[in-house]
Amino acid sequence: MKRVVLKQAIDHKPRADDFDLIETDTPPCPEGGVLARTVYLSLDPYVGSRLRGRHMGEAPPEPMVGAIPGAVVAQVIESQADGLTAGDWIQSMEGGWEETCAIAGEHCRKIDANVAPLSAHAGVLGMPGLTAWAGITQLAKAGEGDIVLVDAAAGPVGGTVGQIARIKGASHVVGIAGGPEKCALVENTYGFDACIDYKAHGWQDALGQALPDGLTVFFENVSADMAMLALTHAQIYARGVLCGLVDAYHTESQSQHPLNAGLIIGKRAQLSGLVVYDFYDRWSEYVAEAAPWIAAGKLNFAEDRAEGLENAPTLFERLMDGQNIGKAVVAVAAEEA
Repeated sequence: MKRVVLKQAIDHKPRADDFDLIETDTPPCPEGGVLARTVYLSLDPYVGSRLRGRHMGEAPPEPMVGAIPGAVVAQVIESQADGLTAGDWIQSMEGGWEETCAIAGEHCRKIDANVAPLSAHAGVLGMPGLTAWAGITQLAKAGEGDIVLVDAAAGPVGGTVGQIARIKGASHVVGIAGGPEKCALVENTYGFDACIDYKAHGWQDALGQALPDGLTVFFENVSADMAMLALTHAQIYARGVLCGLVDAYHTESQSQHPLNAGLIIGKRAQLSGLVVYDFYDRWSEYVAEAAPWIAAGKLNFAEDRAEGLENAPTLFERLMDGQNIGKAVVAVAAEEA
């Protein structure tokens, strides 16, 4: 079978030529687990940090041996896990960039392939969607009349955040993204009221104009500086969710993130840090709520898709450079075996 590996250990933002496609033996079905064929592979920003050993203490894969880690949507070939049989569909955060994955049973989540397009389980119904739902409904508790600002709004997390906020009753949703194409996605596909292009001249003035009454909720995915900018537009008792710090993912050393304590106090702001791992036990609850939204056309998603495992490194480089438009997904194999 085919597997993508690192050529050697890296300490820089991953490039496509850091990877190699090798042939290796298909692993056996693990005791208590499953052997599954990978159909969709999710490419996510945190993997860039993990490859450098800087994500939640998780070790990088061994060069030329271990598969690049990644979430997968896969079909069971053989099972020794309770509740799973050959032919079942699963989603797992413990898959990898390989054609066939051996996964422990506790890391498999059985999914219904009929509730939404199958690839949605890699994105809007996968970890990015769960992240968005957890942050905007469980931490920020967005509801009727809220005014919401979402950074990195063109990404699969940010785009879902804004749409769920609207579904929950937000009166005004504004996004921040980089470039006209991404802003068009945010406004036309995700349905935000406005999207501010941070690469455009005078964008901070435009942000203020888009938030004439300030904001009550903000969702931050980029940097502490952007969180503090959001707070300057906040109403008293605004709620903020700190989900990610993308600007620090590829720095040479661990970055410091100064927060303006006086501004936080003055705004009486509530800031919550979000780690999606805390909500894995509520994944089925989220899917049960979100799948009908997709069917009703209330929750939309976009994909930046590559065909074939061999094209994963090139798409991953695009993701690392912020050039992807929509959720980065690799179609590894056909849905029909």
